[in-house]
Amino acid sequence: MKLRSNKFIFTIMGILFLLLLGACSEEGASEGSDGARKVVVGGLYDITGGTGDVGTPYAEGEKAYFKYAKDKGEIEGVDLVLNGKDYAYSIPEAQKIYQELRDKEKVSAVLGWGTGDTEALRQQVASDKLPFFSASYSESLKNLEESPYNFLVAASYSDQGRSVLKWIKDNHKGSDPTVALLYNDTAFGRSPIEDIKAYAAEIGIKVVDEQIVDVQATEAQSQLLNMEKKNPDYAIIQETWGATATILRDAKTLNIDTQFIGLNWASGEGVITMVGEEVAEGYIGILSHALPYEDHPGMTEVEEYLKSEGKTIEDINQKFIQGWSAAKIMVAGIEEAAKKHPDGDITGEEIRSGLESLKEFDLGGLGAPVSFSADNHTGTEQTRLGIVKGGKWEPLTDYFSYKD
Repeated sequence: MKLRSNKFIFTIMGILFLLLLGACSEEGASEGSDGARKVVVGGLYDITGGTGDVGTPYAEGEKAYFKYAKDKGEIEGVDLVLNGKDYAYSIPEAQKIYQELRDKEKVSAVLGWGTGDTEALRQQVASDKLPFFSASYSESLKNLEESPYNFLVAASYSDQGRSVLKWIKDNHKGSDPTVALLYNDTAFGRSPIEDIKAYAAEIGIKVVDEQIVDVQATEAQSQLLNMEKKNPDYAIIQETWGATATILRDAKTLNIDTQFIGLNWASGEGVITMVGEEVAEGYIGILSHALPYEDHPGMTEVEEYLKSEGKTIEDINQKFIQGWSAAKIMVAGIEEAAKKHPDGDITGEEIRSGLESLKEFDLGGLGAPVSFSADNHTGTEQTRLGIVKGGKWEPLTDYFSYKD
């Protein structure tokens, strides 16, 4: 009887100990290593979904910058953590993971990905007061009334399209230029189309055709043959690498001489790898961020990180730089929040305020400088164009705005 009584006492003591340990853990949830304030940022990645071709290196860039910043002790007294998951480009999965990040991981901000999921989450993000960077540059996210916690860290797709049209207008020789639009039937694909058509009409460029090409298309000859009937001088592509490669490859097969120009996710090294140097030669695209082999001050940090990992710039691409840059801006906002609020938890509201204090934040040439304010979360309207020559991308312009 006494033995059973002792076992019961030990069991109760064990339960109480576990409860006490759990309570202590909850109390210390915001405290990181060495007593530093812990700031957890959530990540929504597309690794295995429809845009994983560009989503994978972008996510790698985000993770790399957080590791670099944490190892360097980038923000004194702050323990930076990035906790992300692959949502495979599924909006319901993105919503589920977001709730897990909010409720279980207690994130204070989020680095997101796609247009559809970002737009689906923006009311929830606003209600939860969590600053949200997306790899979507949808024009609709500029609306602060609808998206008060969303920030754009590069020129919107619409501004990119306007800049392409401005470049065409300024550089086209001969009669008035004509343009076709090639895009996928997703929120991402459709995002800039109406704005591009409106701006084209405003500056005297005629949009003569539109064709839908699936984001994972492996054949686009029928769409290109339909487009060819309208004989456009230029075709603007809003796709990722895979569908862009399909378009360029089939256009070469059909001997179509239209000048193709891709927006930012349709540009980068992956297109050349997929179609080969000969097919890619002369292709023009938006280079929203630096290529690893460009000589910019911001590359020093990237190279320092790569060296610590036993890697070189040959192991990364432009989309890695794009993700690295987004993470760098987020960390800069957290740093400003930490300075403004030296004690206690660093909340989403405080990070939003920190981000809104960034003025002409310099990425060292990795991207256009960004500025935010309480009234404007459009980081920049500037972008640039590049062209493929001899199997490599070369800048065709400096950063500029269609308003210049």
